[in-house]
Amino acid sequence: MRTFTEYFSEDKKVSLTANLLDNSPEMPNLDVRPAVLVIPGGGYSFCSDREAEPIAMLFALEGYHTFVLRYSVGKRGTDYCFEQPFEDAKRALRYIRENAAEFGVDPEKIAAIGFSAGGHLCSALGTLSEEKPNALILSYPCIMESIGEILSCKVPSTNLAVTKDTPPTYIFAAADDGCVPIEHSLAFASACAENGVPFEMHIYQSGGHGFSLASPVVCNGKSLGVTESWAPLCAQWLRKLWL
Repeated sequence: MRTFTEYFSEDKKVSLTANLLDNSPEMPNLDVRPAVLVIPGGGYSFCSDREAEPIAMLFALEGYHTFVLRYSVGKRGTDYCFEQPFEDAKRALRYIRENAAEFGVDPEKIAAIGFSAGGHLCSALGTLSEEKPNALILSYPCIMESIGEILSCKVPSTNLAVTKDTPPTYIFAAADDGCVPIEHSLAFASACAENGVPFEMHIYQSGGHGFSLASPVVCNGKSLGVTESWAPLCAQWLRKLWL
């Protein structure tokens, strides 16, 4: 695996870390691979480590090149809170596509996965951006502008921007999420249904908010049980989507 970081700001706080898997003559079908852009959560005030590299490694095991975006944060209460991270995300997707040949990435098979506020950013890429990923994975996502009261940050309702051109979407969350109401996930799914966008959704009875992989590695030694199933189910969904 070749790993490197491209910095998008002079202070190096905004960055895209690439994890490019090695080619092998034993797997000639993987000389060109799909990719996943990982967008951690953190309420637009930080980027969660639990939703960054562990997620990248999950998809690397499935044969994907992965790219972890650490976007601009810490400007709550200003337009910078959403607009600059959104520009960072668009730049990251554009960077991957522009260098797809060098990286061995299939430019038509790039998924973006986002968690919580990162899920909002991910959904914005799939709705408000002219250049979109080829698939969205929304993880207990913030969707509606009402969440701005919690974030202290004005954000758009991305469910209202869903159209037939929104990429196929996989959504998962927990019904007992005490931070981001489950209505956010339901609203985006409903918008997908209304616009004919293929989607799959898993709502777990329990799991709370911010469970990442729901495994002992990222949950302080605890397992959240069935909630862990989102990962293999998501991998199956992507394989079916891109067969």
